Amino acid sequence: GYKMPDNTVSVARPGKWGNPFRVGDPGVPDNQAAVDRYRQWIAQQAPDLSPLRGRNLASFCRLDEPCHADVLIELANQ
Repeated sequence: GYKMPDNTVSVARPGKWGNPFRVGDPGVPDNQAAVDRYRQWIAQQAPDLSPLRGRNLASFCRLDEPCHADVLIELANQ
């Protein structure tokens, strides 16, 4: 029974905006590496990020660790 807050888009896995790179995958020893790989990957994909512009993004990342949602916020609001 979870309800997403207004003006919020889920960027969690699975889903269009989820990070396909998981900690423990080859070459992904930690969250920062997963976010770095995501940044490179999303740049190559060149998706239309306008649906994320000005929206809140929801993920399951810990608040005290790097998160791919930060990359999406940065890119969508350029």
